[in-house]
Amino acid sequence: RTLGLRHFDVQLIGGIVLHQGMIAEMKTGEGKTLVATLAAYLNSLSGDPVHIVTVNDYLADRDSHWMGEIYKFLGLTVGCITSKTEEVDKVKQYNCDIIYATNNEIGFDYLRDNLKNSYESLCFKKEGFAIVDEVDSILIDEARTPLVISGQSDIAVDIYPKINSIVKFLKDEDFEINEESKSVLLSSNGMEVTERLLLKNNLIKGGTLQDLDNMGLNHNIIQGLRAHHLFIRDKDYIIKDKSVVIIDDLSGRPMEGRRYGDGLHQAIEAKEGLMIQRENQTIASITYQNFFRTYKKLSGMTGTATTEAAEFEGIYNLQVVEIPPNLPVNRNDREDQIYMTKKEKYDAVLQLVLERHQIKQPILIGTTSVDNSEILSKLLLKNNIKHNVLNAKVHDQEAETILQAGMPGNVTISTNMAGRGTDIKLGGDDDLSAKNKEISIKAGGLLVIGTERHESRRIDNQLRGRSGRQGDIGESVFFLSLEDDLM
Repeated sequence: RTLGLRHFDVQLIGGIVLHQGMIAEMKTGEGKTLVATLAAYLNSLSGDPVHIVTVNDYLADRDSHWMGEIYKFLGLTVGCITSKTEEVDKVKQYNCDIIYATNNEIGFDYLRDNLKNSYESLCFKKEGFAIVDEVDSILIDEARTPLVISGQSDIAVDIYPKINSIVKFLKDEDFEINEESKSVLLSSNGMEVTERLLLKNNLIKGGTLQDLDNMGLNHNIIQGLRAHHLFIRDKDYIIKDKSVVIIDDLSGRPMEGRRYGDGLHQAIEAKEGLMIQRENQTIASITYQNFFRTYKKLSGMTGTATTEAAEFEGIYNLQVVEIPPNLPVNRNDREDQIYMTKKEKYDAVLQLVLERHQIKQPILIGTTSVDNSEILSKLLLKNNIKHNVLNAKVHDQEAETILQAGMPGNVTISTNMAGRGTDIKLGGDDDLSAKNKEISIKAGGLLVIGTERHESRRIDNQLRGRSGRQGDIGESVFFLSLEDDLM
């Protein structure tokens, strides 16, 4: 009555699965957001808090307002915790019956609670029930990612610019790179060259880099090499307000406040010519794996969990239950298109976009990095194709960009940010949406173009899942080249 929506039978099954403390695997577009309300309301009747955990601020804010109308109608209070929530408001938000929060914020708030000395200031006053949206991303992909609260140490930072100038002199034959493990090893010749440069700059008093007294210098050289050759600007991080901001390689989102450890962040700051901040020392830390074990009851939902079913059961004692779709998936997943070079690949992408743009088909182009999204954007601009870009640099416009992505003829370029949880409605979400939806459907529905494969097939499937939602027509295709990073 409040939203004009009614739960389908399969959504009722999903709600039962969540209530029983299991994982509901529901195809993308099957309405997981609405399913969560069933288990959330039922479990809130016990008086325990219910936390609905999402992967980003956009989803937490959207769902708390959208679904909040249902809870308020039923006499419950609704809170929302995002990175923009002021510290003074958090206790009030956590005292609500239903709390929507991002995994980052809720994890850090738990850590901060352990540093507080008064009960009134605690966010987590009672154990409760957690429903984890995109559960495979949080409990599997980020399971070992430590959440760390740290303070600055008194270690001097003036060494990093000096190390940076030395690293620039080293040639490819002076070191070996392992891209898979993101590690660097100096060759014997590279060791000699480095020692001579250190001696010339009065950074080493004598001996070799292998001596115990010089191990710190050796570590800094390695971190400097990693900063230059393994951590790429606009792929692994962006520069924002003269600071290095890490990009989450799974979600494509900026991770404000996060810093690389062991001197790596300082090495990147030196490389980029930024003011170098002191190394941090850990005050409190916990992994997502251990954090979610603190809940009295845990459940989750996602469109891609079956492949990790054994891991969910072995680590979290969570069973995965596949929920049948309400309507058959009406999306044409085409075979991958493979080219020799990136140029040939991008030319083929451009050709397809030009063809489909003429018939007003909405198009979503997925990329794996900010840099690649900007390359494609320049290519489209050169060919007079109007489009929107969604990446870590312009994430503040996310809600508006997603609303417009399903409009007839709209072209959207996005990093992994549009891969999870985003509901792209054909025809958009305005007063003319019915007419526009008809035009979009006639053109073939949303066309999803992947421009590179991700290391995780689940992330590729999430991108595909933006199209063909709730029985709508759609299409997806991946364009690859032998020059792609994964190749």
